[in-house]
Amino acid sequence: MNEPEGARPRLTRAEAKARTRQRLLDSAARIFAQKGFGGAALEEIAESAGYSTGAMYANFGSKEQLFMEVVAAHRSRSAARRIEQVTEIIDGALASGADPFDALTGMFAQFADRDRELAPLQAEFWLYAVRNPAAKKVIADSLSGQVEELEPVVARALQRFGAAPDAAPREVTVILLALFQGLARRRRLDPGAVPDDLLARALRWLFGGLRAEHHADGSPGRPGGVGDSGD
Repeated sequence: MNEPEGARPRLTRAEAKARTRQRLLDSAARIFAQKGFGGAALEEIAESAGYSTGAMYANFGSKEQLFMEVVAAHRSRSAARRIEQVTEIIDGALASGADPFDALTGMFAQFADRDRELAPLQAEFWLYAVRNPAAKKVIADSLSGQVEELEPVVARALQRFGAAPDAAPREVTVILLALFQGLARRRRLDPGAVPDDLLARALRWLFGGLRAEHHADGSPGRPGGVGDSGD
């Protein structure tokens, strides 16, 4: 006997539990972002997701555990997406001879303007982490993972632009990520203070300084680097 048209197969117990858990996480992300950790109530989160408080406690032992998992999941997904985009943009520009800093401009503006709803959640987690070592470790591990993913492409850019040999790719990557994230936060607060191309200009200043430092030591320059006159 055929199933009625449009009928959906019944979820397995594991699939149903995973769906419930994800809906609770999505609901929690919205309410934590709106009301902060202190103002959010588990009952409200469960009701918003369409479940009972019992379903909440069956999946998460406490509000602290729920909060940690919400932010860890969002940071992991968003960070992986950004690192992949940055890597593709920089590698593509280096391969074609285009300016990688200009290529990053559109991606930066899109990130800063699109993720405004996530920004309060991130800020809330930073505040929570100041008082909770376990949460601080989640942030530290996430940032370390981003650095490790991006470091190889930064190393290639340093070589391409003739930076000083002692310019450590890992340290430069830490600076680049802090610059990107800091400018994005400022743009969300005061868009006029951070025009689209400010990140590109800041990166030119940084890489130009690293290259100038190399030249000051008497090392030969490399063609096509930041600030080349084309002579």
